[in-house]
Amino acid sequence: MRARTLTAVQIERVDRTQARPVERPEWFPGGEVLTQALSDPEDVAGVEILAVFFSAGARTRPHTHPTDQILQVVEGEGIVATETERRIIRAGDFVIVPIGIWHWHGATPDSAMCHLSIKPPGQTDWTAPWKDWKTYAEGAR
Repeated sequence: MRARTLTAVQIERVDRTQARPVERPEWFPGGEVLTQALSDPEDVAGVEILAVFFSAGARTRPHTHPTDQILQVVEGEGIVATETERRIIRAGDFVIVPIGIWHWHGATPDSAMCHLSIKPPGQTDWTAPWKDWKTYAEGAR
């Protein structure tokens, strides 16, 4: 582990123009997904903060994390789902996904969405079962 280099207050702004395409687009079907790194986990007490921009209908594949994940919706409307529940999320909503819970999240078919993903770094498991988007989105409330 390298020494921390952050020595002063750091202010970042969520800015789509600073975002880049995801490295593995096959894990993000349905449309364009961009990410903007807002922190370096080495500098911010081991926390990774990403702004994730989903075009309308774009989403993640089902996955799990080896740590808890916090999602803070910045703009738009999205869906967060587990195997048993689908919920609409909107700007201002704060979601906590517990460690190891199979889930997916993304924009609704009619609205783009941006959320912050806040979690310790760790390898995401993308091997969760795959179903079609319409099945996943049905019943979101």
